[in-house]
Formats: sequence, C-alpha cells, structure tokens
Amino acid sequence: MNKKVLGIAAAAAAAGGAVYAASKVKKQAQAQEMRREKESLQPHNYGDKQVYLVGGGLASMAAAAYLVRDANFDGHNIHILESMDVLGGSNDGAGSVQQGFVCRGGRMLNEETYENFWELFRSIPSLEQPQRSVTEEILNFDHAHPTCAHARLIDKDAKILDVRSMGFDNADRLAMTKLLLTPEERLDNMTIEDWFGPHFFETNFWYMWQTTFAFQKWSSLFEFRRYMNRMIFEFPRIETLEGVTRTPYNQYESVILPLKAYLETNGVRFETGRTVTDIDFAPGEALTATALHFADGSAVDLREGDVCIMTNACMTDSATLGSLHAPAPAPERKPVSAELWAKVAAKRPGLGNPEPFFGNVNESNWESFTVTCKGNRLLKMIENYSGNIPGSGALMTFKDSSWRMSIVVAAQPHFKAQDPDTTIFWGYGLYTDHVGDYVKKPMRDCTGAEILKELLHQLHWEEHQEEIMADVVNVIPCMMPYVDAQFQPRAMADRPPVVPQGSTNFAMVSQFVEIPEDMVFTEEYSVRAARIAVYTLFDIPKKICPVTPYNKAPKVLLNAARTMYR
Repeated sequence: MNKKVLGIAAAAAAAGGAVYAASKVKKQAQAQEMRREKESLQPHNYGDKQVYLVGGGLASMAAAAYLVRDANFDGHNIHILESMDVLGGSNDGAGSVQQGFVCRGGRMLNEETYENFWELFRSIPSLEQPQRSVTEEILNFDHAHPTCAHARLIDKDAKILDVRSMGFDNADRLAMTKLLLTPEERLDNMTIEDWFGPHFFETNFWYMWQTTFAFQKWSSLFEFRRYMNRMIFEFPRIETLEGVTRTPYNQYESVILPLKAYLETNGVRFETGRTVTDIDFAPGEALTATALHFADGSAVDLREGDVCIMTNACMTDSATLGSLHAPAPAPERKPVSAELWAKVAAKRPGLGNPEPFFGNVNESNWESFTVTCKGNRLLKMIENYSGNIPGSGALMTFKDSSWRMSIVVAAQPHFKAQDPDTTIFWGYGLYTDHVGDYVKKPMRDCTGAEILKELLHQLHWEEHQEEIMADVVNVIPCMMPYVDAQFQPRAMADRPPVVPQGSTNFAMVSQFVEIPEDMVFTEEYSVRAARIAVYTLFDIPKKICPVTPYNKAPKVLLNAARTMYR
C-alpha cells in the first residue's frame, strides 16, 4: 500500500513538475516575444505633430494608450475631444447614496474573445492595486465570482424554467446550419426574421440569446451570424452564462478610470465640452484631413503630419434619464456623432453610410433602469428566489413579459460610492412601445416607480410591494434611442473600414466601422479598432491579436452540434 501511495505521489509530483516546466517555457517565450517587439519599436521623433481623437469613449482612449505605449508618441500632443463633460462613452456609471445610482447598461466581458482588450489592459495599472494590471484585477475578481445562472428564464407564473434544451425543431437546426455555411457577402440588408421561421422565435435559445446580446427579430442577419461564429463556444453554456466575465465595479470605475489615469500620467490632454461638427479634407485622390470645426465656431487646422481619428458614431448618443417619479423623456436632438459621420461621408466615397443605423429609432431603442435601495431586502428576496447570490446569476429574463424584461444583480458594491447599507441592481426592456402586463402603459412612458412595480408583478410579489417601495431610494429609467443601432440591417459597405482607402492621416473607430469576422456591441471591438487605426497610420511593426477561430475548432463544433439536439 505504501509503495502504491508513494508511486501515486511520485507520478503526481512528476505531472506537477511537467506542468510547471511547460508554464515556465510559455512565460519565457512570451517574455522573448515582448522583448523582440519592444526592440522593433524604435523611438521616433515626431516633433510637434499632434493627434486629435474625436470622441472620448473607450475607442479613443485606447487609441491614445496605443500611441503612448507602442508609437512612443508624446502624450502632451494627444488631444481627446469629447462633447460631454465626462469621458467613457457607453462605459458609464454615476450617482450617490442620496440620489441613487445609474448605469445605462452593463458591458459583459468575455475572457476568450477579448484578445486585444486583455492585451492592452495588461499595460494599465489597477487603481486599487497598482502592482497589478487591470486585466489581472478583472480576471482575478471574475474567477473568484463565477457565474452560473439558476434562473435564466422565468414564465408568466414566475416559474423558473428548465432551459437545458434549446427547444429547436429540425427546421430550426437546418436554418442555423445553413446560415453558418452561407458567406456573409450574400446577407446584405437581411434580418434574422428573413431567415428563420416563427418557431425559432419561441425557442429557449432565442429568448436567451436575444436578451444576452440584445438582438431583435429585425436585427441584421449579418451580425447574428458573426455572433454565432465568434461565440459558438458559448452555445453549450448559454443557459448558465458561465462565459460572462465580470468587473469588480461598474465599467466606468473598473475600466475607464484606470485607463484615464494612465493617460493623464503620460500627459494626454482631455478636452471635454468640445463638440466637433465638421472635418475638412484636402482636394485630390488622397484622403487627408485638414481642419476640425467646433460647435462654438472655432476651428483647428491640421498641419502636415497631424492625425485625426474620429469616433464615427456612439450607440448611447441622445440617451435620456428619468427618475422615480418621472419617465425618461424622448430625445430632443439627433445623434451628434452620427450627424458628424453623415457630413464626413458625404464628402468622399468609401466612408460609410449612417442612415441604415440611425434611420429608424423605433427599431434601435430599448430602455434600462437602475434600482437603488436602502438595505438588502429586495436583493435578498431575489437571491432566495433565484438561488444566486448577487454577482453569480447574470441575466434573469421574464420571457412572457410584454416588455421582454430582464434584470441583472451584480456583486455588491457595484459603485465605489455605495455604503454597506445601499444595494443596487439594473435591468432593461427590449419592447418599449408595448403596454405592460400590469402597469397598463408603454415602458417608455413609465416612471421608475412604475417600472419597478411591473417587475414586482412579474415576480408575483404584489403583497410585498409596499414594504419594498419603502426601501427604494430611486429607480432611474434610461431611454437609449440608438443603443441597438449597430445591429440594424445593412449592406457590407455601410460600415467604413477603420482606415479608409487612400488615407494619409485619417481613421475612424467605434462600433460602426468594419472589422472582418469580429462582432460589434463589445469592448473588444472598440479596442481592436483603435489598435488597427494607430498601427496602420503610424506603421507600427507589432502584431494585432487576431480573431480567435473557435468556429473552426472540431471540439467546439461538436459541442455546439450536441447542444442543438438537446
């Protein structure tokens, strides 16, 4: 027996040694690759050349970081021009214990497909743990708070449904397989509803996939196919959402603030309240930006060697906020970012077309809401009902609700300003023009209190409504008229390339540029676009992390096929 135990121990030690050795070799190879790349990035003397980044969202901030880190560009000559008074674009989070908190949504990160995002944020120090990178901070937090939803879909009787089966019939399976085999060049302007029959939209798969990624029946078939290819490894675990990677706090505090601090340390200039209204280009075949015009009537001339990188649209543009006693008002203005894109696109061919994305607000909108409470009564009720502690359950979707309502209970605190006696969660509805099942008004016309009452009725907690409402500090609705704009049906040419053909000093970054094989509505898309822009315009001889081809991995495809027949 002792010999057997010793043998097992020796085998285990040998295996452990082999794993350690393999890990050491891998780390050494990575270190050598980093040294080679660093040596290839020779210092440049850019003199007094300037870079103007139009828009202050993640894409522009990432571009500034790549300029500093990989182009050796002087941060004092980098200008981030933002029309609002706060940076971060769609990565937001604000509020107080007294007034309540608001996050327009939550960016669900993903460890496997955020290749360039994780690479960049390995260079950005954490604010709370400066010895660690933001990537380490996020992944360590996520691994310590794994996601495994036990209440993914809920029916009209507040019954938690068994969603291990996707609910497909053979026609659904055939249509899905055919779509994945169809070249995307044949899918211009097609919608998901154009491809799939009515049964598909009553399956567990559709309810879960739709609410995880905010697709609609009328969304682009092109984008749906991209998601299926890019996220096919998530297919077998869509019912638990185990692939969701969580940040320690909301994305503004966990992602934007450390990135901003890094850029500030390197001298990058932030100019808020600066709205760019037009961009001039030199005559001739080459595409050369020559001047930026601002809303206050001023202008900046671009000299030889200067560069302009423009955010050509923003999905949270024109968003409005309500309160406990007031609905979020209808937007009073057109999207500023898309107006600039339209002006630029009208000047030259090949710069895209914003009309398909921003031409139908009735299809591109949905509404979120953030609930702030004193104490944890409501969160404890949700925990006991769902079987998930805060931060472990991902989306809970009320599949039969007329608003197609979902809620997310993040780990607490979700804001650094929260005190121990304050809890928050957020949710959203996809069908804002539909009358509620209990509150007989369209969601878009409801106050925060009415939205919360509709939620309590979906859970059949009417008898607890009075005591729950007594704990409520605020419920802040947020109407986002263009939040699904990037999913609108379109032609391939409607999204411009990051660096247009013939460009000498101009690029575009956002969820509305074209990056082959990648999927929009992600942090990775913004960072990848930024990296492409900077590396191309500055001729940086460093690799951009490619789109990982999970749709070509035999094991992944086999698991996906098995899931289709569950």
